Amino acid sequence: MKIVFLDSDTMGDVSFAPIAEKGELILYPRSTPQQAIERVKDCEVLIVNKIIVNKELVDAAPKLRLICEAATGVNNIDIEYARSKGIPVRNAAGYSTESVAQVTFMHILNLVGHASYFDRRVKTGEYYENGIFSDMSWPFFELKGKKLGIIGMGNIGQRVARIAVAFGMEVAYYSTSGTSHCKDYPSLPLEDLLSVSDIVTIHAPLNDATRNLVTYDRLKLMKPSAYILNMGRGGIINEQDLADALSDNIIAGAATDVYAREPLEPGHPYLKFKDYTDKDGRCLKEKLLLTPHIAWTSDEALKTLVEKIAENIYLQ
Repeated sequence: MKIVFLDSDTMGDVSFAPIAEKGELILYPRSTPQQAIERVKDCEVLIVNKIIVNKELVDAAPKLRLICEAATGVNNIDIEYARSKGIPVRNAAGYSTESVAQVTFMHILNLVGHASYFDRRVKTGEYYENGIFSDMSWPFFELKGKKLGIIGMGNIGQRVARIAVAFGMEVAYYSTSGTSHCKDYPSLPLEDLLSVSDIVTIHAPLNDATRNLVTYDRLKLMKPSAYILNMGRGGIINEQDLADALSDNIIAGAATDVYAREPLEPGHPYLKFKDYTDKDGRCLKEKLLLTPHIAWTSDEALKTLVEKIAENIYLQ
């Protein structure tokens, strides 16, 4: 069985041994659309992470019997066309729950505690110049008793909710599918969730129901002291609108691990903030925390992902 992985670089430095045990594994670190068409001609099992699998690619692989997504989301694959050709599509669910939840709280704690701001104050000598033992120039609040709003209450959203409860937070959520299946926490309309939450975190897939879900007008519903995080998919928050809301002090801050186009391009609105400090010495850049789509990439998550891909490789 010939197994082709078209963009194995997206998995980092992880062992593919469990997959190699299933057949002849050929790893291509990266593939252009034209290279992909050439590389799948004898392929029986195709593995992709971000490569677009469309009609042209499927038709270029006459021996193809299975498509494996090296992730949870399958929006890069034309599932209906693959199924019309009798080719199943299998994804890997649940492998990154702990990793994403951990990075979510890394961002929450850094935002609420103004970690980058205070780090700068110490390293630039501003703390020394302040002349007293404690720098209280940017007050922070405790998570206990605050309201966390979760957009998308799947496996990751529920794990984030449980951690939030351990901090003493009150949790509510908005169901992007409209099912409100989780009965452990109250489900609210989106506008209500945004208006009452001290922190909002997104853990939803990108689809017709979530694309451009959070706009400037909806950000205006949030408290001026509130924070928002996008840990789901780029495109759920309108990126220009978020940049404008931060510039206009509509909300206190934001963090994002995902972007509408990845990697983040020079000239993006998130990178255009002027490096200024206000009268209290607070830098606008320190109100926005950016990570390069790494929430899913803990050592343990990558190892589990490879194992799940291997488990998905069976032909009927």
